[in-house]
Amino acid sequence: MSFFKPSADPVSNKNIARLQALIWVLIYGGLLILVLGLSMERLDDAIGWSMVVIGGIIAAIGFVLIYVRSRINVGS
Repeated sequence: MSFFKPSADPVSNKNIARLQALIWVLIYGGLLILVLGLSMERLDDAIGWSMVVIGGIIAAIGFVLIYVRSRINVGS
């Protein structure tokens, strides 16, 4: 017995699969840059805060793309 049930409509469109991969790269990459920026603040305040802002923006784009992906209808 598996924990996750298989989807009724598996993603057949390569563009949707690429979008899903891009979403997670943006979220994890943005959060990584954000955390590195927080640690860089000790050395240089301006570079640290700019990395925090850029990482936050990148992660926010990923979160917005989750909403966009939820609104896309996957046709057969």
